[in-house]
Amino acid sequence: MRSCLLKQWQKSLWLALVFLLFSVLIVSAQNKKAPGKKTAGPAFVSGIYRNLFLESGYAPADIDKKLAKAYYDIFEGPNRVYFEVGDSMGYVSDLKNHDARTEGLSYGMMIAVQFNKKGVFDRIWRWSKKYLQHQEGPREGYFAWSINPNTMKKNSEGTASDGELYYVTSLLFAANRWGNNTGIDYYAEARRILDAMWKKDGTNGIFNIINTDHKQITFTPEGNNYTWTDPSYHVPAFFEVWALYAKDGHEQFYKECADTSRAFLHRACNPVTGLNPDYADFSGAPHTARWMAVAFRYDSWRVPMNIAMDYAWFGKDKNWQQDYANRFQSFLRSKGIDSFEDQFNLDGSKPESILQAGGFKKLRHSIGLVATAATTEMINKDKNAAFVHALWNVKLEPYEDGYFDPYYDGLMYLFGLMHLSGKYQIVKPKIH
Repeated sequence: MRSCLLKQWQKSLWLALVFLLFSVLIVSAQNKKAPGKKTAGPAFVSGIYRNLFLESGYAPADIDKKLAKAYYDIFEGPNRVYFEVGDSMGYVSDLKNHDARTEGLSYGMMIAVQFNKKGVFDRIWRWSKKYLQHQEGPREGYFAWSINPNTMKKNSEGTASDGELYYVTSLLFAANRWGNNTGIDYYAEARRILDAMWKKDGTNGIFNIINTDHKQITFTPEGNNYTWTDPSYHVPAFFEVWALYAKDGHEQFYKECADTSRAFLHRACNPVTGLNPDYADFSGAPHTARWMAVAFRYDSWRVPMNIAMDYAWFGKDKNWQQDYANRFQSFLRSKGIDSFEDQFNLDGSKPESILQAGGFKKLRHSIGLVATAATTEMINKDKNAAFVHALWNVKLEPYEDGYFDPYYDGLMYLFGLMHLSGKYQIVKPKIH
C-alpha cells in the first residue's frame, strides 16, 4: 500500500513539474515581441531603431527605394542642393536665399555619415573649413554662418551656434565610422572646434556657443545674443553624444546641458498646443527679436524632430515627451492632418505677421513640417499611423503657385524619412 502511494506521489510530482515547465515556455513565447516592435529600451542601449514605415505596412524594398530617391533628389538630381567643386570639395546651398550656410552644410555632413557617403562628407568638410572656418582672431575655430557660393563673399563673419553643434556631432560620428587615418582626422577636427569653444571667454564679445552659466546653447556666441537661445538648437541627444565621444574633459558638463535642454523644452512648448517660439529666453519665455514677431515658424519645425530623436536614442525624459507628442499631434489633427499650415501663434491661432520664404509671403502645408511632425510617431504612434502615412504620401516637388524649396523642406523631408525608417542612428566606434 505504502509503495503504491509513493509511486502515485512521484507520478503527481512529475506531472506537476512538466506542467510548470510547459507554463514557463508558454509565458516566454507570449513575451517575445514581433520583429520591429521590440521595446528593449532606448536605442543607445538596445541598438534597436524602429522602422515605423515597416510597422505601418510598407514593404522593405519600397522603403529603401523611397530613401534612395530622396537622397538622389537632394544630392544628385536636377533639383539638387549639393554641388561639387573641383576634385575634393562640395557644398550645400539654400537656393532660395542664394547662399550656403553652416546649417545646411553641417546637415549635409550628418546625412552623409548616416548614409556612409564618405566622399560627400569629406568634400563638404573641406569646403566648410576652407571658406567658412576662422583660422585666426577672436573667432578662431568657429565658422562664418553664411556665404555667397558664387562670389565667395561672406554675408556675415558671425557664428550661428547650431552649425557648430552639427559639425562637431557629425565629425565625432565620422571618426567612429571611418577612423581618423583615411585622409581627415575627424576627431582632431571636432576637438579643434570644441577646444576653441572653451577658450572663448567674452574677449572681443566672443563667447562659448553654450552659455556656461545657464548650460544652454546660445542663439549666437556673440554680444547680447549670448544671453538667449533658439529652441530648435536644443538637441539633447547631441550633447549626450558629446559626453560619450568628445573626451575633452567636459563630459559631465555636456550631460548637464542635455538635461537642461530637456527642462528648457518643457517650459518653451505651449502646455496645450505643444507649439514653441522660434526664439526664446533661457527661461523658455518667447524672445522678441527686432526682425521678427514671436510665433511658431520655420526654425520651430525642428523641435518635434529633436524631441523625437532624444526619446528614441536615450529615453531619459519619456513621460513628458509622450505627453508633448500627444498634445502636438492633437493640435495638428485639429487643423487637418492633410492641411495644417506652417506658422502659428503659440496658442494655435493665425499669426498677424507671416514670415516670407523664397519671395512668397504665404501660409502653406509645408513638406518640412509634415516631415518633422511625423517623427513624433516615434514617441506617440497612433492606431492608424496617420502621420507616418502623411509623410509617405507627400511629394518633394513644386507647389501649384511655383514655390519649391528642395533645401529646407528637402532636408527636413530626408531627415524625417531617415528617422521613421530607423536609418538615423548613433554611430558608435567600431569594435576591432
